[in-house]
Amino acid sequence: MLAPLLLVVAAGATSVAAVPAAAQPAAKPRPLGQVVPAPASVSEGGPSYALSDKTRIRVGDSHEAHRIGSYLADVLRPSTGYALPVTNRDAKDGIRLRLSSEGSLGAEGYRLQSGRYGVTITAGKAAGLFHGVQTLRQLLPAAVEKDTRQRGPWKVVGGAIKDVPRYGYRGAMLDVSRHFFTVEQVKRYIDQMALYKINKLHLHLSDDQGWRIAIDSWPRLATYGGSTQVGGGPGGYYSKADYKEIVRYASSRFLEVVPEIDLPGHTNAALASYAELNCDGIAPPLYTGTEVGFSSLCAAKAVTYRFLDDVVRELAALTPGRYIHIGGDEAHSTSHEDYVTFMDKAQAIVGKYGKKVMGWHQLAGARPVEDAVAQYWGYDGTSAAEKTKVVDAAKKGTKLVLSPADRAYLDMKYNKDTPLGLSWAGLVEVRRSYDWNPQTYLPGVPDGSVLGVEAPLWSETISTNDHIEFMAFPRLPGIAELGWSPASTHDWDAYKVRLGAQGPRMAALGIDFYRSTQVPWAER
Repeated sequence: MLAPLLLVVAAGATSVAAVPAAAQPAAKPRPLGQVVPAPASVSEGGPSYALSDKTRIRVGDSHEAHRIGSYLADVLRPSTGYALPVTNRDAKDGIRLRLSSEGSLGAEGYRLQSGRYGVTITAGKAAGLFHGVQTLRQLLPAAVEKDTRQRGPWKVVGGAIKDVPRYGYRGAMLDVSRHFFTVEQVKRYIDQMALYKINKLHLHLSDDQGWRIAIDSWPRLATYGGSTQVGGGPGGYYSKADYKEIVRYASSRFLEVVPEIDLPGHTNAALASYAELNCDGIAPPLYTGTEVGFSSLCAAKAVTYRFLDDVVRELAALTPGRYIHIGGDEAHSTSHEDYVTFMDKAQAIVGKYGKKVMGWHQLAGARPVEDAVAQYWGYDGTSAAEKTKVVDAAKKGTKLVLSPADRAYLDMKYNKDTPLGLSWAGLVEVRRSYDWNPQTYLPGVPDGSVLGVEAPLWSETISTNDHIEFMAFPRLPGIAELGWSPASTHDWDAYKVRLGAQGPRMAALGIDFYRSTQVPWAER
């Protein structure tokens, strides 16, 4: 019942009257700083550069630069109609992608210089070059994102940008457990994340409602535990080949996949699949509701840890990234003593297979290992005692990723009339989602403890790409900016104008975004 209503809202939010391309006046080049996330340093001046049928994408001898240049050409060719050949022949004209040994740019920073004869993007690493390309996309007219020939000109204003990220962890989470999303649906979201320099894709692969990754040593987890979803739909799961394809595609957009197996609670799909994982040896029925906190693995059974070892071993072998997320939230049916025992063993198993532990911030109430990362999801109603546990863990060396539910949870309703989402953490309009400082959000956290931010999207009410886009946009770009841009650029009044300028771009990309009244949306 929600889907038709959402489509009406989304269509009203993004529709623009059709105007023949020839009748549209030429757009002025957009200012260098009018991008999201805000660049660290901008110096505007000098003549603009205009793409033409003579433009070449010059990549030198670097294989990585060639790959990124080919990606850029694929983005620009349909709308401009230009051939945009990718060549290793260097010259001072065209779009130049250069890898250099300049240390100040780090692993993800870049320089962009634009002038009469071309645009040059320089980076120390391929990820920086890719991020610079995303900035170049945003400096071109929004129509460049369309997949049919559009009217130019395609100008980039003259000047220079030097840009490096504030935090190394800038994530978005997709819950594929409560509702299953196909490989192609996940790829679409990856492309949307990449435009805003998100570099982590956290996949919530298991929960009470569904197990979504094939595990050879425990095959019923996927075939039975993955056979339904919230509301009783068909569910689904990723084969190992499917998961590898998501990892490959994410890597091509310079995103690291962080897989999550939520433990010891949120495990009904696993408990239903294998009776021996239950303390009483009786498998519960599959679950299609939305309650939490009722399930638990049996911490006292040896089979529980054989199961966990097998799952982590197979998942680690598929995952080139550094982290495996072991959940740990809302384990209300697990005693504190059992929880601590379980988390000690689970963390050791993750380390055994060469990965770093991530967990929800309840991990701080156990014994986090030395290099563990706790993901904080508290909100205004979170108790002072729970916050203190997190701060104390940070003081002892636990690193933090911040995802406050009343700021960063993309499944929270914008307002009381939002047709999708939940509101247990409050209503989260675009300004509230953006207007907070990760470094000072939890008072007492030591400098350097915050690795970055993440925007989770839980899927109790989310089942289509339109749903994902309506809830993620325009809030996800704001979380991305908190993770990338210097604190000195943080200003709602300036940001809302830059965000408003993204409206035509999101529409050109077919993103069904929410047209918040807090944002002055540009028409083109």
